[in-house]
Amino acid sequence: MSGATSPTWVTGGPLLEELLVDEVGCAPHVLSRLIVELGAHTLTIRQVATALTRAQRQGLLPLPSPLPFVPAIADAFRSLDPAERDRALLIAVSVTLTDELAPILAFDGRSAEQLATSAIGALLHLHAGRIRLRDPRLAVWIRDSLTPGEAAHVHARLREVFIGTGGEAEADWHRARASLEMDPVSARELTRIARGLSEAGDADRALMIAREAAAHAAGRDLDEARLVAGAAAIGAGYALEAAAWLGSLVPHGTERYRLQGLAGLLIAQAHLLGSVPEIDPSTLCPASDAPEDWYSVARGAALAVPLCAERGDRQGMRTWRETLRYASSRVGVESKLRDPAVALAWLLVGESDKEDAEGTGPVTGGLLRALTAALDGRIDVGLRLLAHEDALASGVDPLVEGFERSPLVDAYRAVAHALLLVWRGDMGEAREHLLTASMTLPVSMPFAGLGVVLARRLDLAVLGELGPFARALTGVLPAPQRIDLLIDQGIEAFLGGDFDAAAGFVRLWRELGAPQTSFAVPGLEEIRPGGDEEPVVRLIEPPEVRLARSLRTRVATAPDVRWHSERDEVLTAARTLRSPFARGRIEAMLGTRAAIRGEAVLAREHLRTAHRLFELSGAHAWARSVVRRIATLDADDGSSPIDPLAACRAAWSQQLTARELEVAMRAAAGASNREISGALVVSVRTVEVHIGRAFAKLGVRSRVELTVLAHRTNQLL
Repeated sequence: MSGATSPTWVTGGPLLEELLVDEVGCAPHVLSRLIVELGAHTLTIRQVATALTRAQRQGLLPLPSPLPFVPAIADAFRSLDPAERDRALLIAVSVTLTDELAPILAFDGRSAEQLATSAIGALLHLHAGRIRLRDPRLAVWIRDSLTPGEAAHVHARLREVFIGTGGEAEADWHRARASLEMDPVSARELTRIARGLSEAGDADRALMIAREAAAHAAGRDLDEARLVAGAAAIGAGYALEAAAWLGSLVPHGTERYRLQGLAGLLIAQAHLLGSVPEIDPSTLCPASDAPEDWYSVARGAALAVPLCAERGDRQGMRTWRETLRYASSRVGVESKLRDPAVALAWLLVGESDKEDAEGTGPVTGGLLRALTAALDGRIDVGLRLLAHEDALASGVDPLVEGFERSPLVDAYRAVAHALLLVWRGDMGEAREHLLTASMTLPVSMPFAGLGVVLARRLDLAVLGELGPFARALTGVLPAPQRIDLLIDQGIEAFLGGDFDAAAGFVRLWRELGAPQTSFAVPGLEEIRPGGDEEPVVRLIEPPEVRLARSLRTRVATAPDVRWHSERDEVLTAARTLRSPFARGRIEAMLGTRAAIRGEAVLAREHLRTAHRLFELSGAHAWARSVVRRIATLDADDGSSPIDPLAACRAAWSQQLTARELEVAMRAAAGASNREISGALVVSVRTVEVHIGRAFAKLGVRSRVELTVLAHRTNQLL
């Protein structure tokens, strides 16, 4: 086994980019595994990624073992021809579960010094009682050429070694691998070992051992092995793998194991299908009155309730809540399981005041407390709760019992942590935290894809474009999982200075129903196409985030005649904000409005303040966009050509209706009322009414002033 550490997001970024160019994009945590198992050899990684299935690259299925044998691996070891004894040792190192040196020395009979100076010494890394292959690709080369008989012989020898050293788990593993026929005795022991590994958070190894157990088991033992394999798979984020194992228990598997697998199956299917499956609750009722079986039903329903809430499915939430209410009453777990699960669900639909309960462990304990604190305005308290990982994972959480230390639960905590950092305005830190987590965790799964939305918005805030991580994470979402892309395109256009395109994206987004996540993430209130109804959405957000959003709306919609009083009130309120990013956006909007009005000194003051705040938050792309506006303001030489349809439309659309905007644009371009009337097929009187309203909203009194304002707006934007 490799002793290499997982790569960081800094080293993974260029490789992700190359794979995206090759059209074989991988989930970052899948790429991280490939880097470790292939020694960071770029060509090999690209060839192996190409040989994987899309589901494997997405992280919906585990990587195959061994990895595909590709030309780069064949070329690397083409001249290698080890002696029989050396080959057996290399096989043993490749197939054992541990990297401890002592068992390998017992297997081979040579000392560490003799191995180091042997013909294959250069292929081995021996240090501090550990042994591994210097080039992990060698394991793929060896296992590709391994015959069943040769493998069975090495596994049998390793079994004897581990029996002698007291390594019971390893001995059982090698016994099963050495058997060319079914070994039911090994199957039961392997299932027990796999269950323990899964509960300890070692989901990948648990899945590998449970698979082996299933290969040797039959009847009830097979169903238990399937259950453990499915649980390990969903804990690792392998939704398709979990659905296959746990789905095999429905409808004819052993009832106890089928009901125990319900929770994992619902998680997997919700991710794959984009919604929690509709199941007739009556089909879940156990044939017996065994409390253990009713508890499994209650736990499955308890997970389904917040899963529905994540996806905004209130009807499903109600249906599963009734099942949860009945099942939990049968076994007396209302306060232990039902109440915390329902409280979490209400929080996820923006109604945290409906249920005041919390549980224990990482989800209904730590995560629920952290989100509740943040929504009460205590974001730093929430971050501290999420940062205490050991304390969060140490307790038993009835909602996710057995998964407390799993990668999936860790992913939920990581995404929530990034969200709270965004709410606090630390955009650079939030991005680094999320990208680091994405290299080891399935961050696309929690909260119905919230991690992907955050990765995209944070890339835009910091880079001004979507980087390889955001694009890779977007690509790994199953097709039914939908996230909004239009606002992302609008933000990218806005930060790049193309305000007309940004307005077009925002308008189309509204026409399509303004889709967005339940949790508040940075949007684009700076652009408000006129004439559209504002979408009414109850977002889940702290009071300060809500205040900042309302202040941006006030700046964007303030009538010109009330500009100075509105500015003073908004500025006073903005200075209470602790988020440098939120306040920076308000300062930038105030600066833009001042510049359009010709108040250059005031505009520079606001824009320079915005620049400092954006840099402080790590939102470097927003800072650069402000620098460009300041430069344009400083270069006030009147050389910019009038292009009202491209430059003024987005700015004026924040104040005018769609028809008023069309009339004002044509008037600024020099068209007469009669010409506008003919072009828009309306009466001259209607044109006069629209242009009068536009004059009032823009604070001008004549066509001359309107044209001057158009010049000034174009010059800034």
